[in-house]
Amino acid sequence: MPKLRTRFVCRACGSVLPRWLGRCPDCGAWDSLEEQRDAGEHRAEAYAEREVKPGAVRAGAATPIDEIDAAFMHARIPSGIGEFDRVLGGAEGAFGLVPGSAVLIGGEPGIGKSTLLLQASAAWADRLSASSSDEDWTSRVLYVSSEESAHQLAGRAERLELRERPSLYVLAETNLSRVAEQIRKLRPAVVVIDSVQMLFDPELDAAPGSVTQLRRCAADLVTIAKTSGSAVVMVGHVTKDGQLAGPRVLEHLVDAVLYFEGDRFHAGRIVRAIKNRFGTTMELGIFEMGALGLVEAPGSASVAPADPRPGSVACPAVHGSRCVMVEIQALTATGFLGAAKRKSSGLDTSRLAMVIAVLEQHAGVRLADRDIFASVVGGLRVVEPAADLALLLSIAGANQRRAAQARTCAVGEVGLGGELRPVPQLELRLREAAKLGFTRAIVPEGAPGTVVPGLEIDAAASVAAAIERLS
Repeated sequence: MPKLRTRFVCRACGSVLPRWLGRCPDCGAWDSLEEQRDAGEHRAEAYAEREVKPGAVRAGAATPIDEIDAAFMHARIPSGIGEFDRVLGGAEGAFGLVPGSAVLIGGEPGIGKSTLLLQASAAWADRLSASSSDEDWTSRVLYVSSEESAHQLAGRAERLELRERPSLYVLAETNLSRVAEQIRKLRPAVVVIDSVQMLFDPELDAAPGSVTQLRRCAADLVTIAKTSGSAVVMVGHVTKDGQLAGPRVLEHLVDAVLYFEGDRFHAGRIVRAIKNRFGTTMELGIFEMGALGLVEAPGSASVAPADPRPGSVACPAVHGSRCVMVEIQALTATGFLGAAKRKSSGLDTSRLAMVIAVLEQHAGVRLADRDIFASVVGGLRVVEPAADLALLLSIAGANQRRAAQARTCAVGEVGLGGELRPVPQLELRLREAAKLGFTRAIVPEGAPGTVVPGLEIDAAASVAAAIERLS
């Protein structure tokens, strides 16, 4: 037996130290070092000799680059859920999951991560079994539930009308060794781990969810994906700050990191990609929670009502490769000079403060003694400068009780000198607005000439000129 080694790992940053200290010298966290004992032997080599998917390169063996089938890694596995496939990345007509990739999905408890992945697993099983034989690698999907029992998962599948899926296999297990053995036996095309925080390696003397276990289990699962060719999708817990729990190295290990956003008390849900080695970053998919799970909502996250309303302005925001119409709302109320509140939801607080300062300095709008509340309707987060003009008009309209005309949207960047600056992809934004029934768009003067049928382009040179468009 190899000699056991003792070391201490920081659960905040993942630093490894030879002895215990009260404070981590790297991140400064107090009482964050956990004792770890192992033999220093990583188990990744155990997967190198196992059977791999045809086209995959066996681990531990050097291969000339001209003999590696590059098309193998670009053969997408679509689920048929268009919004989810779009976030996973790909080219037009070939979106979906990449074989041999590792994907990490995080989100708050109860937001719908398990529901979405169960729906996606059933969709993968349907599409793969229809195009493959029972003996093929691509005919099976394995759903590993480390938090729910198999009966609970079957009950959820019955509620979502997903039971009749013979190619979808369920494993209720927390032991990583048993999970790896089932992957070797079933040879699934897709493996879903729900969740990685509950898995444990019996060779490590640490509790499930600790930094030690999380790093080892995630590394082994990524190794399985790379050596076998099976795509691995892992669910990760988040902290109270909304960040993925565990060491930062967890996000570096995987190929794609997706965040599930939204309010559990509202129907709207958003899946956003913040890292993707095989697709566009900052891509998003829009869903609505219904009686039968998550339903695609590829249209607008929120659209301003037909009747004009003070403090409400629509804006075409670009996320990844798509344009989404959002409604920005603002409310001003009587406050106290020197202690006025500035609250925002779905907006960058620093840009909100900048827009308020520009309004006071260049538009003569007194806001120093007004409480200001701004939000993006529908739970979407908009941080691009192109939403500055819509935010500015919503604040000015709420304060002066003036509204934009019906079916009017606004897009543009606000400069510190009170000028309006053009924004990228303006034509894409205006065409999306026209498609959704908008008839007028307030844009910065000097923007490239764009003619969109059915849409009136109203150019403004400054914030004062834009405010004059309010009625």
